[in-house]
Amino acid sequence: MVKIRIARSAEEMDSFRPLWERLEKSNSCTLFQSFAWNRLVASRFPAREDPYVVCAESDSGAAIIPAAIADYGLTLLGEALFDYRDVLHLGDPEVLRRAWQELARLRLPLFFTALRGATRRSPWDDLRPQPFVNAPCVLLSDVGNAEQFAANHNRLGRCRRRLERQGVHFSRQNAPSPESLRHVYQLKADQLPGSLFRDPARLSFITAAANLDPTSCDLYTLRRDECLVAALVTFRDGPTRRFYTIYYDHQWAHFSPGVVLLFEATRQSLAEGLDCDYMTGEQPHKARLATSTVPLFRVEATCESLAMFSGLEEQPVPELAA
Repeated sequence: MVKIRIARSAEEMDSFRPLWERLEKSNSCTLFQSFAWNRLVASRFPAREDPYVVCAESDSGAAIIPAAIADYGLTLLGEALFDYRDVLHLGDPEVLRRAWQELARLRLPLFFTALRGATRRSPWDDLRPQPFVNAPCVLLSDVGNAEQFAANHNRLGRCRRRLERQGVHFSRQNAPSPESLRHVYQLKADQLPGSLFRDPARLSFITAAANLDPTSCDLYTLRRDECLVAALVTFRDGPTRRFYTIYYDHQWAHFSPGVVLLFEATRQSLAEGLDCDYMTGEQPHKARLATSTVPLFRVEATCESLAMFSGLEEQPVPELAA
């Protein structure tokens, strides 16, 4: 027998936490599938993504679909702030199918980005996920060690020395203060009219996310006195450092500070035995350093396709709780 529970708020998700955290470990999830990040995003954006998280359990398996209802239909929690999304599942496939049936009964289309890699795409094949973009990365296994990586990019070492001669100094802050992070994101928002972080709610989310496990967050900077020349916000995620946001002052563009900072943070991460994930998009500064890419996929399904995917028979549409 499969037991189904549905959480319609961040508070209701708390009862899922023990199971969710067990599934995190068994699914080799990214931080974007963690209970902590999903609960936080559910608590911060309920008006944009109304949580509809489905938990299914039986003696032979368990599944959690961190779903939400948005204006356009169903999605997976994350608003515009999660690069990677997926379900959590262990054991009997029937348990996951039953969880999908609960969502299919809502008769809503499904859309989200992005599944990370071909392995994550495979269970979704019946919904025909489409290529989205790639995520560049630098793998320790590709470069051998930090010294070899640095030798492969010795011109960037010279660029750093040029910056140092201009009085610009590199620093790394573990567990940065909310004020430091807000300053970085405010500068980025002021620089780019279309920046996600012009939205105060998103800025509030990322500072809160950094505080969930403060030691996992690092802020790398290039500064000259009080001037922030470049900044990079990263999160440690198991054996990987995820490069979440980079900013640089366009007045210093001639010195390539953004690429220099990316290079130095990557070199240090490799020296610590970590892989580096530059995340969504193959911008030139990422492509210059990356040793490989991971394909990302978009999932888009009509309500009819979702019903077929779940094996749902025709049933009346339920009324949603107010």
